[in-house]
Amino acid sequence: MNQFPFVVIEGLDGSGKTTLRKGLFRLFETVYGVTPLSVLTTNWLDPKAAADLVEGKYAPTEATRERYLAALRADKQASVERLIAPSLPHRPVIADRWLLSELAFFLVKHGQTPQHTYAELAGAIDLVPDLTLILDVTTSTSMQRAASRTAGDSVRDDWDVDHVQTTVRVTYQAITNSPAEFPKVGPTVRIDASQPRAGVLADAWTALLERGLTPELEGSIR
Repeated sequence: MNQFPFVVIEGLDGSGKTTLRKGLFRLFETVYGVTPLSVLTTNWLDPKAAADLVEGKYAPTEATRERYLAALRADKQASVERLIAPSLPHRPVIADRWLLSELAFFLVKHGQTPQHTYAELAGAIDLVPDLTLILDVTTSTSMQRAASRTAGDSVRDDWDVDHVQTTVRVTYQAITNSPAEFPKVGPTVRIDASQPRAGVLADAWTALLERGLTPELEGSIR
């Protein structure tokens, strides 16, 4: 393996993304002695784009859509150039959401097809994830989990609702079923997130192992 993997975790709110990210983080540290870099779907690296990122995400309108798209392009390009690409020779990078979530957001909030949003954002993303792990769970289960989170984890009335989350889930499935249309999403694996946390982590780790996305242990035979 010439460099460490860039891994993305996607899924509905409450599907267990944070839990899986922490589990992978600990496994890489424990098994390989390397500390991953964790990044978010938005990393706020371009100060000039910050206001448009906030307004576009939390007060989306037709008037803010194009500014939000431009801000996302700038932020993702900065994230790749300043965070992700420089880290990969030295450590894995694990992203809590990345491109798939943006495609679903623009469909739900702006009625914009994933194909159109992809065309607007893909040009700024020169690095394709080595693997995107999609935590798949029913909408009812994800909302129950989201509602039970601690007070510090917000639940949005305009997002964490059945019809919105159902649309997001269906959109994830449609995009991953058409990989030729969305090549910069990269390879994807769907994991049953209704199973116990240990099972989710085991399935994710197996997916990494099967694709050669873990370092070779000294003395190991592949």
